[in-house]
Amino acid sequence: MDDRVAAFHRLHEDGCFVMPNPWDAGSARVLEQLGFPALATTSAGFAWTRGAPDAGVGLEEVLDHLGAVAAAVAVPVNADFEGGYAVDPEGVAAHVSRAVTTGVAGLSIEDSTGDPDRPLHDLGLAVERVRAAREAIDASGTGVLLTGRSEGFVVGRPDLDETLRRLVAYAEAGADCLYAPRLASLEQVAAVVEAVAPKPVNLLVNAPFTTVAEAAAVGVRRISVGGTLARAAWGGWLAAAREMAEAGTFTRFDALPDVDALLAPHR
Repeated sequence: MDDRVAAFHRLHEDGCFVMPNPWDAGSARVLEQLGFPALATTSAGFAWTRGAPDAGVGLEEVLDHLGAVAAAVAVPVNADFEGGYAVDPEGVAAHVSRAVTTGVAGLSIEDSTGDPDRPLHDLGLAVERVRAAREAIDASGTGVLLTGRSEGFVVGRPDLDETLRRLVAYAEAGADCLYAPRLASLEQVAAVVEAVAPKPVNLLVNAPFTTVAEAAAVGVRRISVGGTLARAAWGGWLAAAREMAEAGTFTRFDALPDVDALLAPHR
């Protein structure tokens, strides 16, 4: 097992760690310098760099992106692998087999369809997709950590009982970590933790509704932020660009970071 894969598994054994989401190699390097023990890609943040909305980038570009981010840092990188870029389990398995060769230490498979009329895959198919990812990872011998995601709270189906049912099924199908983005309260998070125990749970924090200490207290093992850091960056430059366009002033150009210094070789 690769050292970074082994380190990623160890991070999931106890405690609670923050795994922020860079959107390119530069942001990944800076987050590593800030001391985070692992990083995760963001499908949304990367898509925005390509001039596309979330889920608007194809498999080949994503695989190149995963390789670039993993190569830029020494810490483990988890891949936001969306739905595996396929519907059928065979396609998911084939694409996961390629993803684990990019240098990532983990990857997630989600159950959303992109169809607003039927936003989640039927449970049977969703379970088979997770199982196919598990089998592909096992066949690769890489030990890459598999996260099973249920997207009900993202796609307008905020049914906690159904989410719990799905996450338990994904755990039984071989997911190492479980994740339901956009849960609405720590009480719901605690219910997920209890349902899938002893397997670890990832919590999305995309608004200041909790702290690391509070999340750890309800049993969360891993915290990610999705595209929120990327949106924060977009917010800063968009405000500066609008000021230039609308007022003809440049007040937001004060006290900016020395990005060259941040990215200069430091090893």
